[in-house]
Amino acid sequence: MNTQEVIEQFNQYVIGNYGRLPNVIVKGQGSKIWDIEGREYLDMFPGWAVSGIGHCHPKVVEAIRRQAGELIHMDNTFYNVPQGQLAQMLSQRGFGGKCFFCNSGAEAVEAAIKLSRVHTPKGKYKIITAIGGFHGRTLGALTATAQPKYHQGFLPLVPGFVYVPYNDIPALESAFDEEVAAVLVEPIQGEGGINVPDKEYLLKIRELCDANQALVIWDEVQSGMGRTGKWFAHQNFGVEPDIMTMAKALGGGVSIGGIMARPEVAKALVPGTHASTFGGNPLVCAAAIATIEAIEEENLLENARAMGEHAQKQLRQLQGKYSCIDHVRGVGLMIGVQLTEPGAEIVKKCWARGMRINCTHESVLRFMPAMNVRAEEIDQAVSILDSAMAELYGGNAG
Repeated sequence: MNTQEVIEQFNQYVIGNYGRLPNVIVKGQGSKIWDIEGREYLDMFPGWAVSGIGHCHPKVVEAIRRQAGELIHMDNTFYNVPQGQLAQMLSQRGFGGKCFFCNSGAEAVEAAIKLSRVHTPKGKYKIITAIGGFHGRTLGALTATAQPKYHQGFLPLVPGFVYVPYNDIPALESAFDEEVAAVLVEPIQGEGGINVPDKEYLLKIRELCDANQALVIWDEVQSGMGRTGKWFAHQNFGVEPDIMTMAKALGGGVSIGGIMARPEVAKALVPGTHASTFGGNPLVCAAAIATIEAIEEENLLENARAMGEHAQKQLRQLQGKYSCIDHVRGVGLMIGVQLTEPGAEIVKKCWARGMRINCTHESVLRFMPAMNVRAEEIDQAVSILDSAMAELYGGNAG
């Protein structure tokens, strides 16, 4: 099949709820992808941050092949070896909690919301979330996402959610009352534009929740699994949650999500309160185990820190060249370039030159390359961005 034949097949048989580029991707390796016509692209936003250790990492591929020959799926009526091993590995690299596994970030958020409500005392049901946050598109997670543009057409939403500005302590304090069950925020907002809060903000969330018998939920779906140079972004701030969500890069490219909860909180999920048919199946757990092993064996936490510093340094050099770049921010390989105008045309020009990046909230270029990205690939990416912006603006323009 060629590109047009695949697109025509999609048009006839696949629901059109995605705005797709007219390219058919057929292969990926590391930080490179190839389309069906043989064109190569540098991927600085692999799988919306799912392929955290690069496309088709050999260790993950081998783990999937091996597990697929033994047992692909078994429901949670029984125990399986990979699920227990994965839970132990995550707990030891997290905050010593117990895990529940599902299939996506949105499902993980739904589980966290349910756990917070069933654990806290009767009468506490409100969930405080932050404006600009993104938590998923299932109805509970969508309600938690304090962005009205995503709510259109889906009202009424789930009751009991309270929205406050991100990184705003007075607003947070004023939102608390005796009915609050939890505060659910991203320790670094991803889709919202790579917004990094003050440490004091996260500490205040912890303090207020402790004082009000409420739970802290960190949504680490995008920021977790090493991208910031720590296993989880909250570890950069030293503020532990009661519940944490995980997904995206957890499986090295396969679909797995989950939550981790402090043991005294986790015990509220008893049989019958929550479940997932596919959650924690042997195949995806084997892939996640291989992902964790690869991160450690290849020192990818250190590489995320080093390459993140290198990328931000290179991007800030462009800031002096193009006045439309307001500033560069981020932690590790979670980087945002704040523009003074919309960035969609920049993304298009970069793609035409063979590089994928993302633009979120109209004016933030989002760089989230694989954790094993090399310095020369970062340099190539910045060079392509420079070329794209030069075509659009010329030097010192904006």
